[in-house]
Amino acid sequence: MCRWMWFAPLLWGLTAAAAEIYVAKDGDDGAAGTLKRPFATLVRARDEARKWNTKGPVTVYVRAGVYDLPETLKLEAQDSRVTWRPYRNEKVTLTAAQTVTGFTPWKAGILKAQAGALHSRQLFYRGRRQHLARYPNYDPQNPYAGGWAYADGKPVPMYQEIPGETRNSFTYKPEDARPWAHPQDGEVFVFPRYNWWNNIVRIQSIDREKRLITLAGNCSYPIRPGDRYYVRGLLEELDAPGEWHWDSRSGTLYFWPPDGAKNPAVQLPRFRNIIEIGKGATEITIRGFTLEYFDGSAIQLTGAVRCLIAGNTIRNGGDYTGSAVAVNEGRDNLVSGNDIYEVGSHAISISGGDRITLTPANNVADNNYIHHTGVYYKQGVGISLRGCGNRASHNRIHHTPRFAIQFSGNNLVIEYNHLHHMNLETADTGAVYTGGRDWLGSRGTLLRYNYMHDSLGFGFENGRWVTPHYSWGIYLDDNTGGVDVIGNIVVRAYRGLIHLHNGRDNLIENNIFVDGKLQQAEFNGWTDQHRYWKTHLPTMIAGYNSVKDQPAWKNMRNMHIAPEQAVLPGGLIMSGNVFQRNIVYYTQESSRLFGSRNLSLEHNRWDYNLYWGGGHSLRIARGGNLGEWDFQTWQGAGQDLHSLVADPLFADAAKDDYRLKPNSPAFKLGFKPIPVEKIGPYPHEYRASWPIAAP
Repeated sequence: MCRWMWFAPLLWGLTAAAAEIYVAKDGDDGAAGTLKRPFATLVRARDEARKWNTKGPVTVYVRAGVYDLPETLKLEAQDSRVTWRPYRNEKVTLTAAQTVTGFTPWKAGILKAQAGALHSRQLFYRGRRQHLARYPNYDPQNPYAGGWAYADGKPVPMYQEIPGETRNSFTYKPEDARPWAHPQDGEVFVFPRYNWWNNIVRIQSIDREKRLITLAGNCSYPIRPGDRYYVRGLLEELDAPGEWHWDSRSGTLYFWPPDGAKNPAVQLPRFRNIIEIGKGATEITIRGFTLEYFDGSAIQLTGAVRCLIAGNTIRNGGDYTGSAVAVNEGRDNLVSGNDIYEVGSHAISISGGDRITLTPANNVADNNYIHHTGVYYKQGVGISLRGCGNRASHNRIHHTPRFAIQFSGNNLVIEYNHLHHMNLETADTGAVYTGGRDWLGSRGTLLRYNYMHDSLGFGFENGRWVTPHYSWGIYLDDNTGGVDVIGNIVVRAYRGLIHLHNGRDNLIENNIFVDGKLQQAEFNGWTDQHRYWKTHLPTMIAGYNSVKDQPAWKNMRNMHIAPEQAVLPGGLIMSGNVFQRNIVYYTQESSRLFGSRNLSLEHNRWDYNLYWGGGHSLRIARGGNLGEWDFQTWQGAGQDLHSLVADPLFADAAKDDYRLKPNSPAFKLGFKPIPVEKIGPYPHEYRASWPIAAP
């Protein structure tokens, strides 16, 4: 019950006697909107509800069936206090789709139909997203490393700057020359320079003599030799089952059904958002629907208050931008119990609150089950948490191309989440990620009681794509400060289980870190000569000055130190971090305890920790000319003076059971048990499915 107390006004409000309005597939908008004489459309029901919701709450019941909406259902302030839900748990699907039929044979197994004007780059058949015709073809046997072409040229180091680089052209290899009649119809799907995320950019021209593709817009970074890409949207590349193409000149839709069907019915989104809830809307509930076939968001809230999005199944929608559920600003909104999967970008995005005054928005994503995000945008996360005073809790998230949760803001709470098998397509990444280049982020944030494991990472090493690669569990990047990381269990990540990248004032306490491959934790600082420090210092000063006189900010840890005052003697910067009462456990002799660089041991502290390296020597990489230290040297420098080296006595580490036996030496150091039984989703009337059946 305590999980829902913040939302009690809405929940209690809905228990009052409510007017009832009904919609059915065989209804009539000229009818009365009753159970026996229902309306036919949601818009008619909305307009009728406006006559009643000033007198009390209203419930719109939708009868079973698939409703292909002709346009976005827009709900405003005048639509407040209305609950939308299926009648008696009947199966109701809302879509933004148009259905195309009437296919005739074209050639081979390819069919064609007249479709007129289309505005989407997505096509669905029998509930599955199909591939826009592409070169090279998608490889289902090797979905991440297969199906790519590579920019030509001599590879250069990723982090080496090259003067004169452009972000809108690249050279292709001779074997990738293609006889496209209309290359301007095509788009390049590419990971430029860093393997962080991708861009999708239309082709402007091709110089076949120079083998040069010029794009109609810029990518995030220059496209360098060896960067992977494919080209999509050209008729000549429709050569495999499951591919499709739309000819904008003739309005003809071409499709090769994967099952050989002769007269298929396919769905294409015709507008971006299925439902929009606007500014001033209050206490609107969207509950229990299936929403699919959309290009932007299934449900988008902007400036709404005390709205509930619960128990929905949201799938098969979203392109490069947008979130399946987007909560933009507003306050006291709850996104709970939804199943969200196969979406183009983010599953849930949350923002809101005032950073200057630290006024919380209290927007919450709780008890959702999320998987297979980022179909098009490879930084598409499970939950994007921003703003001030918002929360992500009790969610299960897996199979994401990059982070499971990305956060940026202040006084955020990320707790009781189960995150696993993330970072499947990118590198330099983490299960949970934030950056702090403005000095303020993400101060006041709490990461507590999360279980995250198998943060994989994906990258190119020695001429081949490999996983795991270059990933962490918890990644506090680029000067992140003032974050509390307490009571988390982090298991199996390639580069390390936590990374503080020039972080300051972070508290890492009472966590369990298990089996990082290269090292267990990484603490890499900058100097005042580092290009990132020089580049971002003006932004950090501006951020600090924007809040330094605000009363709420005076209670933030070490906010009396301005950025220009943060440089330590010798030019080091990273300071104020505390790593205490943690359990660090690993078994590979080749693994290190810590990696570090540009780290002042006088201004950061490690103590009361329990370490176990399987009986092997504990090694700490110090970077630069400091080499590698053993644990005795580390203690001789004043760190971990009260820590122990001993087996923590897990219940069953081989089965990922990291509860502690009663005689664990960790308890002597003040370690407190982690409430593992509370982590992840839980049964509740809002859950779209229970038990959760992972694919």
